[in-house]
Amino acid sequence: MLQQLGAGMVVSAEIFFLTLILSLPLGLVLSFGRMSKNRLIRAVSKVYISVMRGTPLMLQLMVVYFGPFYLFGIKITSSYRFVAVIIGFVLNYAAYFAEIYRGGIESMAIGQYEAAKILGYSKVQTFFKIIFPQVVKRILPPVTNEVITLVKDTSLAFVIAVSEMFTSAKAIAAAQTTMVPFVIAGIFYYVFNLLVAFVMEKLEKKLDYYR
Repeated sequence: MLQQLGAGMVVSAEIFFLTLILSLPLGLVLSFGRMSKNRLIRAVSKVYISVMRGTPLMLQLMVVYFGPFYLFGIKITSSYRFVAVIIGFVLNYAAYFAEIYRGGIESMAIGQYEAAKILGYSKVQTFFKIIFPQVVKRILPPVTNEVITLVKDTSLAFVIAVSEMFTSAKAIAAAQTTMVPFVIAGIFYYVFNLLVAFVMEKLEKKLDYYR
């Protein structure tokens, strides 16, 4: 039992970290598109974010996995299951992070941009050296909420038969007619979220340099 659950824990952790690593930068790119002065880019970004946030992640995973076959006739392999999970999670969470980034960026006073321009900073330098560090500090609480949600959402990988923690627990519980695997899975998710909350709290305190 522990061996099977351990394997499921590893898969859940992989989904979590890969999603976080890929969706955070993609979310920033999407936020730029959402705030773009180009109407087409802004409209496309807005529709994408709306669709990703307005439809269930479970449905999105199914579209990413089965879509290539039904749309293009591409044969689906078992090795594609995990890849499809990562693609689905990244595309979904990038939309949420994009709006968080946008809120943080648009909350910055216009005077900071003007001061940077007077000092001779380019737009790129202004954003990454002055604006972005402050944005990161402001958006940490909502980002923490999304990261905690991500830990629990890894269980949705079962919809395309990826054996993460919850799927392994369900299979063992059905085979051995016991609730113990579910209890262990619940403890895993709780402890994982405690660690995430602890790390994010430490990061918030480190960036809270005004106190």
